[in-house]
Amino acid sequence: MRILIVEDEPTLGNQLKSTLEQTGYAVDLSTDGEDGHFLGSTEDYDAVILDLGLPEIDGLTVLGMWRREGRNFPVLVLTARDSWSDKVAGLDAGADDYLAKPFQTEELIARLRALIRRASGNTSSELTAGDVRLDTRSGRVTLAGEPVKLTAQEYKLLSYLMHHKGKVVSRTELIEHIYDQDFDRDSNTIEVFVTRIRKKLGADVITTIRGLGYSLDDPAGPPRT
Repeated sequence: MRILIVEDEPTLGNQLKSTLEQTGYAVDLSTDGEDGHFLGSTEDYDAVILDLGLPEIDGLTVLGMWRREGRNFPVLVLTARDSWSDKVAGLDAGADDYLAKPFQTEELIARLRALIRRASGNTSSELTAGDVRLDTRSGRVTLAGEPVKLTAQEYKLLSYLMHHKGKVVSRTELIEHIYDQDFDRDSNTIEVFVTRIRKKLGADVITTIRGLGYSLDDPAGPPRT
């Protein structure tokens, strides 16, 4: 999952970026509203963490611009303001959740996971597809109850497909969502990761849809779309 952080406080921004990367997210960091707006308008993100008190363009304005442009990724607003009127203004502008500073990092990560799950139509923190289970809280993957060890990139790819179970996901979409902006992206590595995951979880866990991409289906679920 790929996350955008728009936060002008360098220490907090870098701490959040580092923590989320360690948790398994691909993360881009912007430090002002103008650059943040540009990234959110031109790149694909699974969620955005947005500070309200930004230089150049304030966070509420950035959020309103995204929504008018049709950018519908979930947005978690961060701010030092804790009045009810500021919360209402943020939610009315299109925010999906609100967290006042100071906050516990664990709470932010939990809220972020919940936003991403809801945006992809999942309600549980545990994603399943047949005998494969992925716990988004712990990052643990099991096959028929037995733990399976995945590399960071394998986990990111599997997690994205499981969040979008039953849908065909193109290589381009996978690249945009499992790598951050500065990563040297190579579409050929996607096939390598898919091959590795199949070896660990079973040859049929991910289906290649020729000319379109990949799909992860639940054997008991509806046909892919």
